[in-house]
Amino acid sequence: MPTLPVYNQEGQEIGTTRLPEEIFGLEINHDLIYQAVNVQLANRRTHLAKTKNRSEVRGGGKKPWRQKGTGRARHGSIRSPLWVGGGVTFGPNTDKVFARKINKKARRKALFMVLSSKVQDKEMIIMDELKIEAKTKKMNDLLNRLVKDDKKHKILIITPKKDENILKAIRNIDYAKPLAADSLNVLDLLSFKYLLLDKESIKVIEKTYAEKTKTQDLNDKQ
Repeated sequence: MPTLPVYNQEGQEIGTTRLPEEIFGLEINHDLIYQAVNVQLANRRTHLAKTKNRSEVRGGGKKPWRQKGTGRARHGSIRSPLWVGGGVTFGPNTDKVFARKINKKARRKALFMVLSSKVQDKEMIIMDELKIEAKTKKMNDLLNRLVKDDKKHKILIITPKKDENILKAIRNIDYAKPLAADSLNVLDLLSFKYLLLDKESIKVIEKTYAEKTKTQDLNDKQ
């Protein structure tokens, strides 16, 4: 069972805590994590490019010139893709669906693997309690005490629930982001080098994700 030190708001180690093996002690499968990231990125993708085909281009109701006798090629409409200003053949449109699917168990397992990798790489910091005034300077000082790197790395702050004071304190800090423990996702976890967790967040993560896994396994057996 993984064990990590617990810090107070002064950056001092005040004890240790044991982490659930089924969430924070898994062997890493990089292929599964890669699949989960790709699915999440695909589902976030939106249609930005859109061209008009010949049925959507304005004008062209009249035949440009008569069929025979002019010496020119036969044309029925100026909306043809052959004309400048006409419709586009095989251009991008909103009919294409980028969304992809992944099994719920696989997505949850990938999430646990990313959390396990943070523990193994010593990039997870656990605090006894995270309560702070809505002051950017106080939050910045706290993060500097806990992450003692010469160069600032991105920090994801995971709280048991949404905290307005933390949201306000972190709003102007570009290298940090708050996230509720019941809203974790693989992409956010991988986008930040360090995870800073309130100790209570571990219980929320276990209740939100691990219990769902146990319930699903029981249903599958039945």
